[in-house]
Amino acid sequence: MTEQTTSPAPVLPPMPDTPPPVPDALPAPVKAPVKAPVKRDRRVLRAVLRWTAAVAVFAAVGSATAYGVTRVERTDVPGLATETDGRWDYPALTAAPLPSGSPGPFAEENKAGAHYADPRDLLLPAPEGAKADKALRGKDGWLATDVYLKEYKEEFDRDELRQMLVDEGLRHIAARGWTTPDGTHTRIYLLHFDTAAVVDELQSLHIAPFIKSAYPVRGTDDSVPDEAFPVKAQLDDLAYSVYTEPEPYGAEQVRQAYLGAGDVLAVVLQSRKGGAPAVPFQQTVALQSRLLA
Repeated sequence: MTEQTTSPAPVLPPMPDTPPPVPDALPAPVKAPVKAPVKRDRRVLRAVLRWTAAVAVFAAVGSATAYGVTRVERTDVPGLATETDGRWDYPALTAAPLPSGSPGPFAEENKAGAHYADPRDLLLPAPEGAKADKALRGKDGWLATDVYLKEYKEEFDRDELRQMLVDEGLRHIAARGWTTPDGTHTRIYLLHFDTAAVVDELQSLHIAPFIKSAYPVRGTDDSVPDEAFPVKAQLDDLAYSVYTEPEPYGAEQVRQAYLGAGDVLAVVLQSRKGGAPAVPFQQTVALQSRLLA
C-alpha cells in the first residue's frame, strides 16, 4: 500500500473557562420497554436491540475542530466539577493526523464511517502517574486477538467470539492499558472493521445489547446498564453500551463501555478491588469518545 502524506495533527484550543450551567442531576435514561420476561439464554440477549438513550454533544469549540478533540474540563461532565472528585490528570489531547484529503469518520461523504487515521493514534494516553500495562503493547502496536479475548472469563465465549470476529472481518486491534496508584486497572481496545454497518450489528445484536453485555468479562458474573452514566458525557455520533457490576460484587468491581464509532468498536474496561469509582470511568470513556469522533 502506498503511503499517503499526513497533515500535522491540529492542536485544539481549550474549552471555554465558563461552560454553560449543568443541572445538578440529569434524568436517568429511559429503558426500552420489555414485553416479556427476559431469559438468561445468550441467544435471547443478543436479539435485544441496544440501549438507545438520548445523547448530547459536549459544548461546541468552533467549526474548525470538526475532527478534533480537546481536554475535557471538569464542568463539562456531571460529577467532574471539583478538584477533589477523583478526576485523573490526562495530557492535553490532539486529533490524530489524517491522510491528505481524507474525510473524518462522520463526514457526510464518508458513507462507510471509515477512520482513515491510524487506529494506534486514536488510543487515549495514560493519565499522569499511571503504570503502563506492557501486555497490551502488542507487536508494532497491534494486539493479537487472543490477548484481547482473555478479557472474557469462559473458554466457550472466547471461542465463539474469536470466530465471530473472523467472520465479520476484523482488521486490527489496537490496545492500551494502565494501573493508577489507587489500584484501578484500565484497558482500552479498539477493534477495527471494514464498515460502520458491521460494527453496529456486532454491538447491538451480538456483543453489547441493552440488557447486559452478552459475554461476561473476567472478574464479574453480572452486569447491568449503567443508568448513572451522564448523558452529557456522550457524543451524538457514537453508540454507547455502558454497564456496571451491581452489588454485591466480589473482590473487585468491573465497569464496561462499548462504543460504536464508525468502523471502530471501542471496548473500555475498568476494575478495582473494593469498587471501581464512577468519575474516572466516566472521564476515560468521554475522552476516548472524543478521540474517535
